[in-house]
Amino acid sequence: MSATKSSDLGLRLRQNMGFAIAVVLFAVVYFLYQLSHPKGFSSQVFVQNSNEVFSLAMLAMAQTVPVLMGGLDLSVGAVMTLVDCLASHVLEGSGWSIFGGIVLCLLTGAAAGLVNGCVVVFGRIQPIIATLATGAIYMGLALFLRPIPGGKINEDINWAMTNSLADFAETVGIFDDGKAPWFQTIAGFPTSLVFLIVVASVIWIPFRRSVTGRTVYAIGSAEGAAFMSGLNIERGKLAAFTLAGIFAGIGGIFMAIQTSSGNADIPMAGAYTLSSIASVVIGGTSLLGGTGGAIGSIFGTLILKVISFNFRIFDIAPLLQPLFEGLVLLGAVSLGALSILRVKNQLELFR
Repeated sequence: MSATKSSDLGLRLRQNMGFAIAVVLFAVVYFLYQLSHPKGFSSQVFVQNSNEVFSLAMLAMAQTVPVLMGGLDLSVGAVMTLVDCLASHVLEGSGWSIFGGIVLCLLTGAAAGLVNGCVVVFGRIQPIIATLATGAIYMGLALFLRPIPGGKINEDINWAMTNSLADFAETVGIFDDGKAPWFQTIAGFPTSLVFLIVVASVIWIPFRRSVTGRTVYAIGSAEGAAFMSGLNIERGKLAAFTLAGIFAGIGGIFMAIQTSSGNADIPMAGAYTLSSIASVVIGGTSLLGGTGGAIGSIFGTLILKVISFNFRIFDIAPLLQPLFEGLVLLGAVSLGALSILRVKNQLELFR
């Protein structure tokens, strides 16, 4: 029995080696960053870091889903930018108008993802080509909505979402000191970090465990075998790209809230897209598809961001940041390639 448990543990470790390395690397680098920061280990620094991470983490989750099918989505940055510009028009007022604006932004992200899926599935075009084309369309729509940066976001929602849980509770009028003393133990946590955990728990984890989620993994492992097994390949691909659009839309909503404006910045959209791919790879998801997950991609994002945080602390020239990020990405890809070369039977990759 003990030998069997040891064998199972070894198999799980090999399957999640990339994710484990990402977690350990982030923990070490972030701890060193906090030690070096003049205000390290404070709620203020924690909140600032979380706000800078959130949108890219959403794009990394968005990128993870098509990558699990063996493809790339080059439109995630454009979808985020489109929703950002739309949010700068509709997230004003109060109450139900803001709620309606958020729903509209999420539907826009989902619709953009669904269009990507339809082009891939029914047009039979490779995802990287299809999303390159649709991404250009989404950027055009973003420029139509915001030819120049501008717009306005409700100040209360900006304050509530970009500060600690205590500020969020005070803004929305819940958890007064006398009514919920237990809340004080978590009051210093960043709202954006809690929201990130909620999105991963409520959307990603149920999706991964669903039949559609398992279909996505099966497509990336062996699409032909998945089809012969009776899985609905078309529905899986459509659901995957739609989910990617939702994640990118959430990132766009937060970006608009954080900046209190909309900006159809084409270079920024491209940079976010490339960073999302890097986050996915660093987080342990294979570009071949079938292995990995969005949680690992979040840690990949954290590693990329902590590198930039350290650049600020140690006053290193910003031009050197792509060099270090590239070295980290190359190391992650090399580790993944090494694990594949050591496999004697390719079926072991997907066990």
